[in-house]
Formats: sequence, structure tokens, C-alpha cells
Amino acid sequence: MRVGVLTGGGDCPGLNAVIRGIVRKGVTEYGNEFVGFRDGWRGPLENQTSVLGVEQVRGILPRGGTILGSSRTNPFAIEGGVERIKDNLASNGCDALIAIGGEDTLGVATKLVELGVNVVGVPKTIDNDLSGTDFTFGFDTAVNIAMEAIDRLHTTAESHHRVLVVEVMGRHAGWIALHSGLAGGANIILIPERLFDIDKVCAQVESRFATHYSPIIVVSEGAAPAEGSMSMVSGDVDAFGHVRLGGIGDRLASEIEKRTGKEARAVVLGHIQRGGTPTAFDRWLATRFGLHAIQAVNEGDFGTMMALRGTDIKRVPLAEGTHKLKLVTPELYEEAEVLFG
Repeated sequence: MRVGVLTGGGDCPGLNAVIRGIVRKGVTEYGNEFVGFRDGWRGPLENQTSVLGVEQVRGILPRGGTILGSSRTNPFAIEGGVERIKDNLASNGCDALIAIGGEDTLGVATKLVELGVNVVGVPKTIDNDLSGTDFTFGFDTAVNIAMEAIDRLHTTAESHHRVLVVEVMGRHAGWIALHSGLAGGANIILIPERLFDIDKVCAQVESRFATHYSPIIVVSEGAAPAEGSMSMVSGDVDAFGHVRLGGIGDRLASEIEKRTGKEARAVVLGHIQRGGTPTAFDRWLATRFGLHAIQAVNEGDFGTMMALRGTDIKRVPLAEGTHKLKLVTPELYEEAEVLFG
């Protein structure tokens, strides 16, 4: 069997571990051959391929990013895109395709399955917001990077008696902010699932200073105030129609400084959270996803996505993993609120 592999959407630590797991098991256990499609869905769309075998996956386990490249290409937004993908898969002799990606990449995969393409999905997002799996790889690395940054910022905040606002990734879900904020001892955590009251935030800042300590605020990029006056978007959208976010950290720091008179600075971690070597957990999870994905392909179990349930890898329908976002529940957020201020 000849299998295509692609990685789509934003890069994150662990992608190479998935590719390695797929290829190593596919070659040694099933005798599979592989075609690497370059740059997400652009690869099968424009027939951009690369050699993918055991030699190509040696030494990539600890490497961040993806050896196949990535993009946010949406073939359903391109006239004749689906037909071109089918033709290019056929011309490359591909019997099946493994798509590694998040909500958008796997959303395309779900539609292709409905159109008769043999696809198996592997979930990938540092936001950890795919509903079909307990955790996605890349999330643990992003949380640890953010936590380390928060740890380092505590000393600067105390030395200069400043408010430090740490903006982390999280368009619609605040998992990175919640986990890194709790682990890093943040005094306030703001997430997209809960509109925040800027007056309450300022009161918590004042309360923290009253104890002779400087506050650290962790805010998701998609967080917004209740009155909607501080939402910061560029107005641009990507190929899947998502508005490009950014700027809430700077605006929040400015508003706090204006309202409290306390010096405030914003630190935007941005793509630093995506880069670099994956943690042990992400290597473990990504490798297992790859091993189970190629097994699903060889068993002909198409239209499925690998999912972590407890400590087991299960197969779930692709549609189950992408039909809704997994968000921070009110109960989890309220559990953390006792530490605010």
C-alpha cells in the first residue's frame, strides 16, 4: 500500500514525531511506501511532493516544526480543488492519505472522506481545543514554554513594581492560559470563554500591590472585556475565514496603567510557544498517534481520527473530533478564581 502524509495548519512541537511513527511502523510492519505532500493541503492540490521513508525520518523525533512544511490552504475555497486533489493522489499511486492537523485541516479531511477519499486523521493543535481527544500534542510544550516565561517574569515584576501582562495563544479556548497561569502562579487569568470586567481586573491589581507584591496577568489572545471595548483584531482573515487576532495584551496593559496609575507592560509570547523541541509527553503522544494512524490505514478504517482517552489511543469518527470546540468549563475556571488577586 502507498500512503500519502501531510501536515496542515500552524506548526507545533510533535509533528515530526507523528511522521516518524507512521513511517517506521508502516515500512517495518506493513511494507508500506510513502509520499510526503508538502505544505499542508497545498501539496496534493498542486502535486508538491517529497521523498518520505525511513532515511528521511531518522533523527527528527526531537525536532520542532515539520519536515513536510505546512500551510493554511483550503482546497474547498479553490475552484476545482477537490478534483485536483483526487487526481494528484491517483497520479502518485496513493491508496490512502494521513492528514495531521487541527480543526481546519481535519475539517477538510472529513469532507474528502464523504467524497470517497480514503483519509485517516491525526489531531494537532497547541490550543488543545479539539473535542474528540483528551489532549493534543504540542499543548504540553506550549504550556511549559509559557510557564517558564511566567516564572522568569515574576522577578522582573517584583524588581520594578510593575504589572506584567503575558499574552498567550488561545483563539477561542483558554487552555494554555489556564494551565500555564496556574502552574506559573499568575494572579489573574483571562480566557475567551469568560468575558472579563476591566474594573474587577484593576481592583485585583490594586489588591495585589497592597500586599507589596506585583501582579502577573495571563491573557489568551482571544480574551475580551464584557463591554467589548478592548477587543483587538486586525480585520484580516485567513483561508478558512478566521479573523487574525492580536493586541489584547498591549491594550490591557495600557488600560490598567491608565486606570490604576501603576506601570504596566505586556509580553506577547506568540510563535515562541510553537517552536523548539517537544516535551517528553508530546513526543510520547505524537509517536503513539502515528503508530495507531498507520495501523488504521492498513486495517482500512478510514474516516477516523486518533484520540487520547485516558491513557489509551482510540479511534473516533473524524466528524466527532471537529464538530465542536472543547472549551474551558465554568467549573474549571471558577476552581482557579480563588487564587486571583
